[in-house]
Amino acid sequence: MAALLPSWAWVSGLTTGAIAVVVALAVQADHGPHPTAAVARPAPSASAGAHASASSKPSGPPALPEESGTGRRIVYSLGEKRVWLVDATGKAGRTFTVWPGTVSPQPGRYSITLRTQSLKGSDGVEIEHVMYFTKVSGVNVAFSNALDGASPPPSNGQKLGGIRMHKQDGAALWAFGDQGTRVTVVS
Repeated sequence: MAALLPSWAWVSGLTTGAIAVVVALAVQADHGPHPTAAVARPAPSASAGAHASASSKPSGPPALPEESGTGRRIVYSLGEKRVWLVDATGKAGRTFTVWPGTVSPQPGRYSITLRTQSLKGSDGVEIEHVMYFTKVSGVNVAFSNALDGASPPPSNGQKLGGIRMHKQDGAALWAFGDQGTRVTVVS
């Protein structure tokens, strides 16, 4: 005579299966084409146009560095302390500032080698969305954000390779970059 499984075992099995399907669909969706939204810009008023000069700079975030390569990638500028998320067409869909650690990678091309959902950083701060892409003098260099969203404290002489960002930017980077995603570091 066959033994019946208790109801909790059925519920656990069905829940696990459902989670696996959702994860598979999320991974599949992330690798597909990503829509871009058009940004509506207000028309300049007559008074604004009369006072604007031909040499005025457009406001907004800095443009994607020209030497950053082509294709879908993460671009990190050491000098600007900024990251761009670039789609397959070469258009930066999102850009944000970061707080670099005390150890910086050399300009060049890398790729995400390991992703870890959360852990305690070498500075003792609980972090999430950790995406490693290189090692410098034995120190891992990775993008991450603090769980509480805070900026990193002073390093007190520690060698730290964490490139920290705001919590919402960490979530966006995590959604954008899988293991193997290209990372371009520029000066």
